[in-house]
Amino acid sequence: MDSAAYQAFTTELTRAADADGRFRGLVALGSMAARDYAPDDFSDHDFFAIAWPGHAETSRQERGWLPRAESIALAFRETAHGFKVVYRDGHLLEFAVFELEELSYARVNRYRVLVDKGGVTERMDERARDTASELRRTGSDDAWLFGQWLTQVLVGVGRHARGEGLSGRARLDDAVRLFCVLLARHVPSPAGSLLDGLDPVRRVERVYPETGAELSRALEGDTPGLARTLLRLAERELSHVPGWPRDGVAAVRERIEARHR
Repeated sequence: MDSAAYQAFTTELTRAADADGRFRGLVALGSMAARDYAPDDFSDHDFFAIAWPGHAETSRQERGWLPRAESIALAFRETAHGFKVVYRDGHLLEFAVFELEELSYARVNRYRVLVDKGGVTERMDERARDTASELRRTGSDDAWLFGQWLTQVLVGVGRHARGEGLSGRARLDDAVRLFCVLLARHVPSPAGSLLDGLDPVRRVERVYPETGAELSRALEGDTPGLARTLLRLAERELSHVPGWPRDGVAAVRERIEARHR
């Protein structure tokens, strides 16, 4: 969906929510919010529809209020409040229907309020502040992150060598996520605001072009190659951090190389 078509869909959705007496608000999320970055040809529509009391569940049960409902190819309930919808042209909606007080279940970073018939903006601002506070409180310390990252690399390579390729790769994928958390925490970038605190691998290639490109290429290769790249990139980007597990990295590197001599 190009930018003009994307904006046209956003406008249709906004008008539909504004005209529907069941809704008190509509909140754009992610790319749809157009904060820090604009939607592109690959963006889906992420949003919250905020219902008046007593109307949330009925709005969840039917799709007629969505734009172009006759063109929906797939729709399913993902969570108690959340849904995914795919149109025949492949466009994706990811949304949740909440009553105002149910927003306490949501975590929020980038958003833009498109419709507010009472209390939506204030509640979203509050949830954004609470989400940031929750992330700070639950943020793991560096020793835990480094330990988890390094042991996921070690276990992943071991399982791959044992013939458990799927399980081994899953461990390395988690090691990639942990590496991205550490990178965002310790390597400043002028484009750092583009990073997503709720999903640490989002837009890493844009914020850290060289490191992101190297990691992306490694993800296209085999598990041992990805493990070696992770160790190399981490040593290059993170070895300045107090608590860098120098001896542990050396031990894991030796173990990987011993298996492939």
